[in-house]
Amino acid sequence: MLRFLVRRSLGALVILLIISMVTFALFFAIPADPARLSCGKVCTPENLALIKHSMGLDESTIMQFWHWFSGIFTGRDFSAGRCDAPCFGYSFVKQEMITDVLLDRFPTTLSLTIGSAVVFLIFGIGTGMLAAHKQGKAADKIASAASLIASSMQIYVAGPLALFALVYSTDWLKQPSYTPITEDPVAWFTGLLVPWIVLSLIWTANYTRMTRSSMVEQLSEDFVRTARAKGMSGRSVFLRFAWRGAMGTIVTVFGIDLGVLLGGAIITETTFSLHGLGQLAIGAYVDSDLSMLVGVTMVAATLIVVFNIIVDAAYALIDPRIRLA
Repeated sequence: MLRFLVRRSLGALVILLIISMVTFALFFAIPADPARLSCGKVCTPENLALIKHSMGLDESTIMQFWHWFSGIFTGRDFSAGRCDAPCFGYSFVKQEMITDVLLDRFPTTLSLTIGSAVVFLIFGIGTGMLAAHKQGKAADKIASAASLIASSMQIYVAGPLALFALVYSTDWLKQPSYTPITEDPVAWFTGLLVPWIVLSLIWTANYTRMTRSSMVEQLSEDFVRTARAKGMSGRSVFLRFAWRGAMGTIVTVFGIDLGVLLGGAIITETTFSLHGLGQLAIGAYVDSDLSMLVGVTMVAATLIVVFNIIVDAAYALIDPRIRLA
């Protein structure tokens, strides 16, 4: 198992190195000057020269990448002060260290992701198991139809409808907002309840369909029929064989989805005006803040790669054939 994890981790480091090079290449992929974009509307030649020097644009491309990449691990010095590791640079648009902004926005995205993940895992997997257990019956047909309808909805449509129905018209729930859980757990919960409901709606539908199809496939396998022929109860067959066999697919997809959500639920955060990584990326694009955009992209890519390693480890624990291959 240790050798398996070491092999996966080394592969992930290579992937992250490639991602860092591609991400850094965003600076040179646009026809405009990154320093002038970061300088703002009122840009003097002195400020432009200072920004170019601070961004390292007066050096060779290789040295620019080296300073940026090494700064992630060792930190960097800017005219505005010292940026401790992990340092993703300095935003001349926001006049802040990018790492500080990311750390300030990440708890919002983390809260949104964890809360919605708990909801869609419980309801999605539970409904999918029920549909598989009642295959061909009324419960299966209702669950399948509901999941198909829900998966066809979009957050930018479901979000305003949920706000109108649950907040503006009835005052049943609180206007979406983020309050740190350490300050007020109740306000944290009530402020994120509507975004959790909307975000988990679509994901619940996807996990319902995935769980049902995986378990129906497992129930048709030869080893399941053999277990039934030996007199094992239907409940034992369903939980010990079908459910365990379907866990691999669910864990794999969930790990990737969780990494993507932590990288920034862009549409959800924009719809509900939540200041997380997703809205930060949108703001960086609108303001042409390339340094910030590169930082958000790098963090999102790193989270996805890390969760892929976790998924590989979990999948190897579930299926010994993976780690022995």
